Amino acid sequence: MDHNAELREFLRSRRARLSPQQAGVPATGGTRRVPGLRREELARLAGVSVDYYTRLEQGRHVNVSESVLDAVARALRLDGVERAYLFELGRSAPRPTRRRTPARPQRVRPGLHRILEALAGVAPALILGRRTDVLAANRLARALITDFDALPQRERNLTRHMFLDEAARDLYLDWDTVAAETVAALRLDAGRHPDDPQLAELVGELAVKSEEFRTWWADRNLRERTHGTRRYHHPVVGELVLSYESVVFPGDADQTMCVHTTEPGSPSETALRLLADWTAPQPPAVRPSAAGLRPPVRDSRT
Repeated sequence: MDHNAELREFLRSRRARLSPQQAGVPATGGTRRVPGLRREELARLAGVSVDYYTRLEQGRHVNVSESVLDAVARALRLDGVERAYLFELGRSAPRPTRRRTPARPQRVRPGLHRILEALAGVAPALILGRRTDVLAANRLARALITDFDALPQRERNLTRHMFLDEAARDLYLDWDTVAAETVAALRLDAGRHPDDPQLAELVGELAVKSEEFRTWWADRNLRERTHGTRRYHHPVVGELVLSYESVVFPGDADQTMCVHTTEPGSPSETALRLLADWTAPQPPAVRPSAAGLRPPVRDSRT
């Protein structure tokens, strides 16, 4: 991802969505040739010169102060996630062109694997890494969403599943909302890791194969995965409403555990219990000696 281009397009997209009425800019009459605010209006709101803001929006910035970034964020009415993203883009110097090398594979600690397995019979849980890669998932999560363990390594990705697996459109009752939020989470990751060649490859593939992905990617919306609700229609147990909580563990900010739960006593709790029973591993056949039966006594006279 071109760092300066991303700053330019992000500022343009945030400026375009903000109407003069929302920003408190007096109406001047006449036809507006651009959606949202003009550059000079935004510069006035931020308290900087039009020339300075133009250079900032064009990516021709050097050592932008935090006070200027804060003023621009307030003028654009950015939320907390968008503000942090602007600061990430604005404070970083343009990156020199260099040969891209693959990032080191992410590994899930054994202790986190044990947490997943401890939840396997009660709560779908998975660990997401960079690029929304699915690094690990317990059996209930695999039964709910898809069997990521059965997929080739490069296909174990939540965004790829969302757009390239037709079953996902039937699984998520609010597919449009969930898919758009997934793209926004991927966009946030792209800002944090702009030189990731695997992310660039993923975005390129999805942009070619999905018009919806192209549209939402161009919107440059951002979302940090924290908590929320998902509505599913599972082919085996029917409709479920699950709440999810996302936890980032110390030691690796690029790994997030997502745990899904149901409302106690709800139909979704019953459906999830049925799914857990349906996916439960079968116990091995019990041998007579293991059941507490004594082996037959041989007659010494024979």
